[in-house]
Amino acid sequence: MKQIALIVILAAIAAVVPLFMGENPYFTGILISVLMMAALSSAWNLLGGYAGQYSFGHAAYFGAGAYTTMILITLYNLNPVLCMAAGMVVACIIALITGSIVFRLRGHYFALASIAVAEIVRLSVLNFEFTGGAQGILLSDLSLWGLDLNSKNPFYYGMLLVLVVSLGITAYLRKSKTGFYLQAIREDQDAAASLGINLSFYKNKALLISAALTSVLGSLYGLYIRFIDTSAVLDLRLSIEIILTAIIGGVGTLWGPVIGAVLLVPLAEMLRSNFIGDALVKAGLVSETSGMGLFLKENLAHAHVLVYGIITVLCILYLPKGILGLFRRVK
Repeated sequence: MKQIALIVILAAIAAVVPLFMGENPYFTGILISVLMMAALSSAWNLLGGYAGQYSFGHAAYFGAGAYTTMILITLYNLNPVLCMAAGMVVACIIALITGSIVFRLRGHYFALASIAVAEIVRLSVLNFEFTGGAQGILLSDLSLWGLDLNSKNPFYYGMLLVLVVSLGITAYLRKSKTGFYLQAIREDQDAAASLGINLSFYKNKALLISAALTSVLGSLYGLYIRFIDTSAVLDLRLSIEIILTAIIGGVGTLWGPVIGAVLLVPLAEMLRSNFIGDALVKAGLVSETSGMGLFLKENLAHAHVLVYGIITVLCILYLPKGILGLFRRVK
């Protein structure tokens, strides 16, 4: 109950943040990205963190939600909420098929199989005509119950709501029978099976919940950006960023994915916008026209994945329980 109460309090604080942001779409956009990555990582954490099944294919569920929603709106002009529900159904069907195949495998074989399934989905979408193929899908007009969807605020609250739901489900499951079974599977699958735990049932249960939440976020992302293609919503890099966020924050914990997203998304944005390079130039430490200045300007924008990798290696070596583990150790 303490964790649920804390989730509600923090959500209430987050809900009033846009009231103080004013008309600042740039920072609102960064906050939306933080909420989305925190929710994605939290949804993945149900399967990867608590059940110990490191899926590298969650982009498939994200893309299923985004593509289903965008296709149904552009072709049939359906209500976006119905389209999001349809996206959840599609993602759950993919998850059921995926689970029946990949949960027979373990360890790195499972990880490779999950990548293969995601690639099959990506290549299928790329070659179907109704998905827009390589050109993607552009959404020109959108309305929902009179809401101004040209504003970023509805998507801020939408991402916040999914994050709260994901954290609430995690907080409930981790203290439930299902949560204990998932953690037993993570620690030793053979021992869990010998105790009578149905491994396939509980793994698929975690995967379905995770895939459904991920698909909703994909739908919101599509409606928010108004344009999707396979490189944006079905790329392997998205799956990796989701996993790294959980690992760096604290995999298998309630708040680890949130901490990882709060740290990594603004850091990635600073690198993309060359904020660090500009700060060094303004401080007089580097000349804008020098070799170092030009190097930072040309390369920092693409360095966030490299930085993710370096931080991940450091966490694995020195902080196996992530940044949340460091906080607990200091406390």
